Amino acid sequence: MEGYLHPDFPIGPPSPTNVPSAYWVGPRHLAGDDGRLYDAVADTLAGLGWTSLTIVRGRQQPDEALEDRQVLRSTVLHISPDSLRWAQWVLPDEPFHLGNLPIAWQVSARSDPSSPLAQWLAYFTPDVPGEVLGTFLDALDARDQPAMPLGGPEVVLDAVTAHGWLRDVDQPGTGAVDPTFASHVRLGEVPPLIQDGEPLALVAEADEAAMAGWQAWAEPVLGAGYLWAASFGPSVPHDLVAAFADSLSSSAPVLRRVVPESTHDRLLRAPAG
Repeated sequence: MEGYLHPDFPIGPPSPTNVPSAYWVGPRHLAGDDGRLYDAVADTLAGLGWTSLTIVRGRQQPDEALEDRQVLRSTVLHISPDSLRWAQWVLPDEPFHLGNLPIAWQVSARSDPSSPLAQWLAYFTPDVPGEVLGTFLDALDARDQPAMPLGGPEVVLDAVTAHGWLRDVDQPGTGAVDPTFASHVRLGEVPPLIQDGEPLALVAEADEAAMAGWQAWAEPVLGAGYLWAASFGPSVPHDLVAAFADSLSSSAPVLRRVVPESTHDRLLRAPAG
């Protein structure tokens, strides 16, 4: 949808007047997930024909006192029809953190359905825009061989610079930032606990250069914490990261009813409908 975006319209709960309850907002990399990251991604995967399975951990007895009840957690695993790719909603299951934010979605792929091991993994925290993660999953689903490398790192940088992002001044071959310097994509050493199917990523010696993977994050106010973060293991094909980056940096607005408090004043918005 094309249209002029106005910064002065409020966004929040509907009032008794005719103020709309939904808005088209931009830029999308600061728009958050509308509080429905699971639903948005699950809808995408259902549309692609992936199967969902619920994994439940913990125990509850109907007559137990509240203080005696064990914590009940569940995660949802979505599997592609060919079993070569899967996505897991891990937020309820005490996931590890990325940039001090919990991991919400973990996406994996392999080349052989007989192997129990993923060849690459990617991780996404809450407030990654659902549209962006959906584009990544669409690109993953469209691939005949989801674990095969395709293209080089330039395709990622080309995707964001085509939308006006700027090459990193110090490392123009490995990083870029949006024009407001709030959101970044960078190829470099992956954070601790990020897994990968490439054995060399796990056995590098202390004096050896670690394998590089793509990282993306938004930090609207420097030093005030991250809005969201995403990490791609070293073996994630560059073209899939480019699909994520292309959607992330798109100038097309996204529909929102709720926006992050940290970016409320930085978003342009126009009433929907």
